[in-house]
Amino acid sequence: MNLPVQVEDLTLRYGATTALDRLSLTLTAGKIYGLLGRNGSGKTSLLSVLAAFRRASGGAVRIGGEDPYENPRITRQICLIRESGDVVAERCHRVLAFARRLRPHWDQAYAERLVERFGLPLRKQVGRLSRGQRSALGCVLGLASRAPLTMFDESHLGMDAPSRYIFYEELLRDYAAHPRTIIVSTHLIEEFGPLFEEVLIIDQGRLLAHDETDALRTRGAAIVGPDAAVDRFTSDLTVVTERRLGGTRSATVDGPLTPAQRRRAEAEGLQVEPVPLQDLFVHLTNGGTE
Repeated sequence: MNLPVQVEDLTLRYGATTALDRLSLTLTAGKIYGLLGRNGSGKTSLLSVLAAFRRASGGAVRIGGEDPYENPRITRQICLIRESGDVVAERCHRVLAFARRLRPHWDQAYAERLVERFGLPLRKQVGRLSRGQRSALGCVLGLASRAPLTMFDESHLGMDAPSRYIFYEELLRDYAAHPRTIIVSTHLIEEFGPLFEEVLIIDQGRLLAHDETDALRTRGAAIVGPDAAVDRFTSDLTVVTERRLGGTRSATVDGPLTPAQRRRAEAEGLQVEPVPLQDLFVHLTNGGTE
C-alpha cells in the first residue's frame, strides 16, 4: 500500500501550549526520512498526529489521501514505535504474538531473526527487561511490522552502540528489500544521518527545513586546514561552529561557497567539505527552547 503523507497548516494545542504551529509538509512514499528537532520542538506531537494517536486542533492530515484519525483501514497500515516501546506488561513472546495478529504485513520469520540478533529473552516479562532490551523489542515490532508507514520516535534510546548498529543495519537492509515510508526521529544526528534520504528539521512547532540530505549539507561548508590559514579565509564569512585539534582547525561557515572562494581555498591548501548535518541542525535551531 502506497502511503504518501500530506500535512497542511497542522496545529496541535495542549491547553495554552501550541505544540505544532500551522506546520505544512509533503512526504513522498518510499523514502527514509530523518526528523530532527530540539527537545520540545514538536517531533513527538507530529508523529502522534500522523499515527492518529492524537487529534489535530486544526489543519489537515492525509495519509494515503485519507484522514487517519479513527480510520482503521489506514491506521492498520501505520506503525509508530515510541521511546517507551509501546509494549504491554506481558512476556516478550506474547507481545510478538499480539503484533502478529494486529499487523497485516507482519513477517514472523523476520521477527524471530531480529529477536535472535538482539539477543532478546522471549520468556521474560517485558517489565523485567533492561531499558536497552525494551528499546530493542520496540525496534523488532517496528521493523517486522513492515507497515507502509513506519515511524520510530527515539525508539533506540537506551540501546548500546552494538544494538544501535544492528538496528540501522537491519533497517537499511529490510527497507531495500521491502520499500516503504520510514520516519526516524533522533538526537543522534551524525550516527543516524547516513540513513536519511531526506531530512526535516522542526523547531517550536514549525518546519525550518526539509530537503534531501546532501542538498541540506551544501547550505554551508566546512573549511579544514592550518589554524592561521582557516582564520584568514573565514575572516569575512559567518562561522557557525569550529573545532581545533592541535594546529588544525575546522570551521563551518554559513552559506555555500562561490567558485572563486573554492579556488582560493584550494590555492591556500585548505579542504572544503560539506557541512556536518549536526552543525547545520545546531545553527538552524540556535535560540530554540531546549
